[in-house]
Amino acid sequence: MKELNSILTAFATSKHKGEKSFLATVVNVQGSTYRRPGARMLITSNGNLVGTISGGCLENDVLEHTRVSMADGKPLVVTYDTTADEDIIWGFGLGCNGIVQILIESLRSDNPFNPLNFIQQCFRNQQPGIIATVVSVEGTINVQVGERLMLKLDGSFNTDIREKYFTDILFTDVSTALENKNPSFHKYQLPIGKVDVFIELVQPPPHLIIFGAGRDTVPLAEFAQALGWRVTIFDCRANEASKLRFVMADEVILSRREILHQQIHINDYTVAAIATHNYLDDLDILKVLMPSNIKYLGCLGSKQRIAKLIQDLIIQGVECTPGQLQKLHAPIGLDIGGNTPEAIALSMIAEIQAVLANRDGGFLKHRTEAINQPNPVREIKIEQLKSMWI
Repeated sequence: MKELNSILTAFATSKHKGEKSFLATVVNVQGSTYRRPGARMLITSNGNLVGTISGGCLENDVLEHTRVSMADGKPLVVTYDTTADEDIIWGFGLGCNGIVQILIESLRSDNPFNPLNFIQQCFRNQQPGIIATVVSVEGTINVQVGERLMLKLDGSFNTDIREKYFTDILFTDVSTALENKNPSFHKYQLPIGKVDVFIELVQPPPHLIIFGAGRDTVPLAEFAQALGWRVTIFDCRANEASKLRFVMADEVILSRREILHQQIHINDYTVAAIATHNYLDDLDILKVLMPSNIKYLGCLGSKQRIAKLIQDLIIQGVECTPGQLQKLHAPIGLDIGGNTPEAIALSMIAEIQAVLANRDGGFLKHRTEAINQPNPVREIKIEQLKSMWI
């Protein structure tokens, strides 16, 4: 996410300077590759590269394409096949044994179909969207490589695809992709031609709310900021010094637990870490967050302390269903043996990332599926939930 934020910033700077810029996007892969579909790299006319599309092997070749192969300004799809022995001859040395397709296009800031402008809107509105990009065309169908259909959460869309027959077909698939939050690569075999489309899901960065403004939470805010996440600090002690301590945060809210419920706003991209070191503060925060649809909820403290918090929540009439207890991660963090603020923060941020990616946080060397293949986190049975904090 930080890489994409850097690309958006670099594009804005390039636009301000009047520089020409290009965007390279991984649109399809087969086999083992370093980057997955959706990875991007911005290339400015002065040769500045922001972002990566490989392990460093393809970037310079893509740069040369912007200088040599795109005189007409039309989008170009380049395929790199590293599955054959010829890769040694070409000298890319990817060592991934995969095939990568990369779309290279010239960017214009005033182009309503500029994908970076659409991504910026999704980030600003904290809402997901879909970008469907044509990457291959065969036959007589009136569709061009680089044309797009972009769909917002409210159902509004924009497209420069002129073939209405094809647009109607594509709209059904992008609507489904947005509803299921599932990107895909579609091959459309039509009576008058064949069209390949990369359907990309654009999601805003996670919004991490950290409850607690002690010095031990500074590394947590720094790690989240380094990942490109949005960071909000809630200081229940309402200490003005917290604003100076957390200059890296997007927002620092000075509060009291009595008014917390008026200040907390949760959406589909909100995650929270409770680290106030104050039992009553933690209790009031959990009163607000446990019934919510928050994506991740973590709380510092021993199992005995967490068990007492849950017991007090139930006594005070807060519903703690198995589903709500399932999303509560307490004690917070992965078991990496950390005992310093930095190491503890690393375990916390790693657990949040694992939950967001629907992973269990285990060793990659023990993983039986492909590294980039999603797999569900194991479900915990109700009986296990009852005994988890005992």
